[in-house]
Amino acid sequence: MDKNRHTLAPFMLLCLIGFATFFSSYLRIPVMPLLAATMGAGPAQVGTINGAFMLTAGLLSIPSGLLADRIGRNVPIIAGIVATAASSLLVTQCQQPGQMAAAYILFGVGLAALAPGMLSLVADVMPPDRLGQAYGWYTTAIYIAMTLGPASGGYLAKALSLREVFFVSGSLLAVVALLALFALPKSLPRHSTDLQAALLASFGLLHNRPLLACLLATAGSCIGFGVFLTFLPLYATQLGYDPAQVGLVFAAQAVTNVVGRVPIGSLADRVDRRRLVAVGLLCLALSLIALGQSVHLAQLMACAVVMGAGMALTFTAIGAMIAELVPTVQRGLAMGMYNSCVYLGMMTGATVMGLALKRIGYPLGFAAAGGMAVVTLLFFLAMMRKNRIRQDCRA
Repeated sequence: MDKNRHTLAPFMLLCLIGFATFFSSYLRIPVMPLLAATMGAGPAQVGTINGAFMLTAGLLSIPSGLLADRIGRNVPIIAGIVATAASSLLVTQCQQPGQMAAAYILFGVGLAALAPGMLSLVADVMPPDRLGQAYGWYTTAIYIAMTLGPASGGYLAKALSLREVFFVSGSLLAVVALLALFALPKSLPRHSTDLQAALLASFGLLHNRPLLACLLATAGSCIGFGVFLTFLPLYATQLGYDPAQVGLVFAAQAVTNVVGRVPIGSLADRVDRRRLVAVGLLCLALSLIALGQSVHLAQLMACAVVMGAGMALTFTAIGAMIAELVPTVQRGLAMGMYNSCVYLGMMTGATVMGLALKRIGYPLGFAAAGGMAVVTLLFFLAMMRKNRIRQDCRA
């Protein structure tokens, strides 16, 4: 790796592009369920719309990661931003929930192309001994965007209209695509191995037990996070809160994420990252269980703060662990697997809970999501313990 990749400027550009992309995309988060409801969608259909893009992102992230390893990171990243912009603009023309689901499939295509390339590029431009800090700072930029995006989207929905939020989102993303075209680092790693050989080598990652434990923790935590993202707006609206107040609850979660990412990233370079993941999963579980019992805005925001702490702990540590557990030539694939777990987990939370909510209600639904986080924690600890025992036996 040449010295230029270790300079600060390329990394700052990545943080800027990541911020702008997720800010523009997350304008829609508190608005989509409400716009879908105006078209006659119920909880199950709202879950299906979110599930459509999450399933697409989950299924396509692994081939996108392989592509980023073979042709470089630029093309998938830029194409992903363009597809995300197009999806927002298409939603402005939708008149039925089914049409929104189709537009959200394109959103999933965009995120699948974008995320593995960006996560890999962060590790490409930073030295190995600073991966925790790098992911701390990069994800801080992302979660600042996730803080401002939903809050801004809720405000825009109140000041303008639900549909116009998607037009603003798509227009901003088109500008970000132009920025990425000219600002992304140009000399990106490529390798020209035979595709069949690359695929066969990739199956070796399935025997990497610590990597599998990280992927399991990612999927399990994202099931709970998917429930939060999809159904908090509907739950809060049922309690009598407006879109701007819903945006504040999202912001409370994201602000905590932002505040925690950098110090947690530095901590992850010095302590056992497995402990950070375990504490994070526990915080996520407790916040979801309490969320379903909360009725006051302050209570909802307190649950969101605890959830934000859990997400910061879990995902900062996991990102650094995965980047360190695989060779550079398979980093795109590993990040694609990680991204698949993120979106397939959120899709599972959105779709399964959407189908179940009519029968069990929001309190029990959020509690079930919290219980899944507890189960994930137990499996993560068991898998990591078995790996340590094997290492000790070999030593």
